[in-house]
Order: sequence, then C-alpha cells, then structure tokens
Amino acid sequence: MIPDRTAALLRAAVGPGGPSAAALGVVTASGERDTLVVGHTRHGGPALTGGEWWDLASLTKPLFTAREVLRAAEDGLLDLDDPLSRHLPDLGWMQETPLRERTLRQLLTHTAGLPAWTPMYTWGDAATIRARFLQEPWAMTDPGSVRYSDLGYVLLGRVLERVRDGLLRDFSLDHGLTFTPDSAHTVSTEVCAWRERLLTGETHDENAAALGGVAGHAGLFGTLGGTLAQAERLLRGGWLSPAAQQLALTPQVPERTLAFVHACPGWSGGSLCSPQAAGHTGFTGTGLWIDPPRGLAWVLLTNRVHPTRHTAFDIQGLRRAVGNTLAARHTPDRVEV
Repeated sequence: MIPDRTAALLRAAVGPGGPSAAALGVVTASGERDTLVVGHTRHGGPALTGGEWWDLASLTKPLFTAREVLRAAEDGLLDLDDPLSRHLPDLGWMQETPLRERTLRQLLTHTAGLPAWTPMYTWGDAATIRARFLQEPWAMTDPGSVRYSDLGYVLLGRVLERVRDGLLRDFSLDHGLTFTPDSAHTVSTEVCAWRERLLTGETHDENAAALGGVAGHAGLFGTLGGTLAQAERLLRGGWLSPAAQQLALTPQVPERTLAFVHACPGWSGGSLCSPQAAGHTGFTGTGLWIDPPRGLAWVLLTNRVHPTRHTAFDIQGLRRAVGNTLAARHTPDRVEV
C-alpha cells in the first residue's frame, strides 16, 4: 500500500540536515493498513520500533479539543453558537471586549479575530498564566476571516474544563493517545532554548508546557498506531456521532471545517488529493489527512524540530510529496465537482 516512491522520500528525508525519525501510516476505507518507520528516536539514539510516542503538537486541536467540544455539544452541555461569556463569565471582567460575544464556532474555525500567539510562558507560573489569560486585553480584528490562532483553542480548552468540571489532563483519551508519555519510549524533539535541555517526553510547545504540559492547542502525544486509528475512524465512521463527524469534515468557512483544514491550493496534503480531503498538521512535524472519495487516510509523523526548529528542512514539501505519491496510487471511488 505504501508505494516505493513514498518510502524512498521518507528515507531520503531522515538523517543529517533533516529529522532523525519519520513514521508513516496509511489506511483505506476497507480497513487495509500499512506502516513504515525510518530512523532513530534522536540523532545517534536507538532505532525506531514503531511503538514510540510522538509529540503531536497542534494535532491536539482536532484530535482532542475540537472533538471534545463536539462531544460536549452531543451531550447538550454547550452549543457551537454559544458566546464565550456563557461559559467563561469572568472573561475580560470589567472590560468592553468583543471577545465575550465571539462564539465557540468562531474559535473552532479560527474566525474569532484573535491574534495567532503570544509568549505566555514568559508571564510567570501556571496559576498566573491561567488568571492573566482570561483578562488579557487582546487586540481583536473583526470576525469572519480566517486568522489561525492558538489562543482561540486555549480558550476552548478552558470552556471544556468548565463544562466538564475537570482539568484537561484528566480527560479520558483513546488508546494510543496520552498527555503523559513514557520518556524512555518517546521520540525527542528540540533542544529547547528556554528550558536548556533536549525535550523527550515533555511538551514541546512552550505555552502548553508552562500551563502544566496540556492546553487546548497542544500537549497531546500519540503513537503511530494510535494516531492512525484516529484517521481510520474519521474515514470509516465512529470518531463522533454521524452528525458531528460530518461537521468535523465539512467546510464551515473558506478552507476550514470545525476541526480541520479543508483541501485548498498550496495546502499540506498535496495537489492531487480530492476536493473533499481534509487534514491538519503540528509544528513538531506531524500531520493527519483524510481523503474520503479515495477511501484513503494517512498519518505522517516526524521530529522535524530535532535538534532545532531553525533549519532549512522543507517539511511542507515532504508532506505534499507524500500526499501526492499516495494519491497517485489510489483512484477515487467518487469525486464531486
């Protein structure tokens, strides 16, 4: 199922100047699957066995946070068009901020007008960050246009904690996903300039790490098998209820569903995918894609930030090449135009 050309691309990418490790999993709508692992847990470290934990980074957004928001809607705990103030009444207290009226749907689709990022990890300890985050006077833009934002997903994480009355780290996860990986069996990421050590089994994202390792935008770890199981359930059904799963894969705004990036020119899944394809990536070098008309889904995991994010390695080029070589071998059963 994994074409020779795809395997050759991964083998060529791993090594000096590139990541130390790559893992690819492919699954079809009929349940066929194939995997390939290449490289070592770190440069000079043990060879991959296939069962290692990977820092999924922003795959936390669709695979955990968006999914849990949709589950909470299924359980009647919230509605996607609720304003934030309904669940976070202390948000922007004594401020005239439009953020209070932005909806959960806008946060899910990155159309709430929030900035992309801020260095919260420089604010202080986790308790200080949590308190300040809800009172920070964010520079907002008008809602509607897509503006990718970690901050919106941090807010969604806080909403989930309120409606479920528990911390994110205590939420149940599917097999093959965790917030607390065994560092002895985890692929290393970066030599962190802030923490001054090689990160192995610690959340790479600085803001999520400063919040205790878990936030709405990052903190999830997964094995290749566990992450591929998520892709298979998205492709074959059972990830959510049929109604919620359809919303998770259907465009809500240009290029965005309620959980994923929809196929568009220049996206990470490659130019040969079906127009109905969707996927998401993570900063550490991870990604997951679903192409329903082709009956195909795949996961590509790398540690492209190892030993540093400041390299010339072209992770987007690798992602697109993998997607294109897989699409070239799988003829769509149906393509809507």
